[in-house]
Amino acid sequence: MDVQEHTISLLVHNKPDVLARIAGTFSGRGYNIENISANVTMNPKITKITIVTVGTQATMVQVENQLKKLVDVIQATHMKSRESVRREMVLVTVGGDREKVMKAVGELGCRVLKEKPDHFVLEVTGSKEEIDQALTYLETLDMKDMSRSGMVVL
Repeated sequence: MDVQEHTISLLVHNKPDVLARIAGTFSGRGYNIENISANVTMNPKITKITIVTVGTQATMVQVENQLKKLVDVIQATHMKSRESVRREMVLVTVGGDREKVMKAVGELGCRVLKEKPDHFVLEVTGSKEEIDQALTYLETLDMKDMSRSGMVVL
């Protein structure tokens, strides 16, 4: 069986405990959630949750079917890579030489959010692969801290 990364997009009623029940669907079957992102939609009564996990295609069909059975799940969609747009964001604190940091900003297409004498806070947005490449590059610039968002998908 071919194990690969899968993205599931959920529309759910914006109620307490919904996220815990969704997470329980994964943990109850021994599957890990690689990343998760949740926020209200244009309708504040509905939340969109994006989950990235790893497994076989057959496993994902089972998980998707189980998610659809949860009371507050309105829709569960297995997102295909070529049919969707996927973005992630990372905030990174880097130290080091201003010239090197500005060169990285230009090469990576990221934004400087804060500039202090001893560090910079940068925002990098892109695909998972672009974020991974940017982090590899920024590690060479005395990366001090980072916070990575979950995947968002349309």
